[in-house]
Amino acid sequence: MQIKILIVDDEPAIAESLSEILQAAGYEVATATCGEEAIRRAERFSPEVLLSDVLMPVMNGFELALRIKEILPDCRLLLFSGQASTAQLAREQSERFTRMGYRFELLPKPLHPDALLKVLEESLTRAA
Repeated sequence: MQIKILIVDDEPAIAESLSEILQAAGYEVATATCGEEAIRRAERFSPEVLLSDVLMPVMNGFELALRIKEILPDCRLLLFSGQASTAQLAREQSERFTRMGYRFELLPKPLHPDALLKVLEESLTRAA
């Protein structure tokens, strides 16, 4: 059975590029360009992994991750951002996620395909 990954980025070209990389590596992929669309997709697609940009309009990646965890408690969370300002937000959210018993990986953008695949494999070998 293929591992399912939901990719969320408000820039469609980035979501599509990541999708191509992950499909070529053998994963089943769905994409969304906003949080609300991602939640609808997650309900139907049931991904094992959420790969989401942090900085998006309306619902950021951390808010989305929490909503996905409500629907799919075992879903692994891989978040990425190209903004240095995300570091403070990530520290704050890390404490919140830890208190709730969740963990996430924060990856720098742009995502190098080899680094992405390595982090993904490591995440899948750990318990959700």
